[in-house]
Amino acid sequence: MDADNFKQQFLPLHTRLYRIAYALTRNSQDAEDILQDTYCKLWNKRKELSNVRNTEAFCVTLIKNLCYDFLRSPHQNYHEEAIENISLSTNVSPETETIGQNEAELIQKLIDKLPEKQQQVIRLRGINDCSLEEIEEITGLSAANVRVLLSRARKIIKEQYLKLAIYER
Repeated sequence: MDADNFKQQFLPLHTRLYRIAYALTRNSQDAEDILQDTYCKLWNKRKELSNVRNTEAFCVTLIKNLCYDFLRSPHQNYHEEAIENISLSTNVSPETETIGQNEAELIQKLIDKLPEKQQQVIRLRGINDCSLEEIEEITGLSAANVRVLLSRARKIIKEQYLKLAIYER
């Protein structure tokens, strides 16, 4: 496989693979590094890829495995990415921005307390805007399981958020 064919076959998957890496690592730089590693591994194995029936599924599995390896690594450079700053507009006061940022941080902390699978599906759906089909493929769960996990995660977050809001009054 030459460079042009490689680009034509694998570059259209770039956005999807990045979203998967970001959903698993929760860090844009780490996701980009893992995506780069994925492309390197694909390039190095390009002669063997002609035997792969579904290259998209192969790529998804490859990047998931690289992410899991990265997350298990004791030398990982994994760190929580700060919640993106909300840019001030002329209609938003500093107080309103601070409240919004505090709420976003609180919700992120509540998500972090969820069971691992619930964290994964809610991040894929809510933060990375993945479809249910994409979440099924990434996680290996059935559509029914994904819906149940999303529902339970949302319910827990809502309940915990409301409890905290009542205590802060």
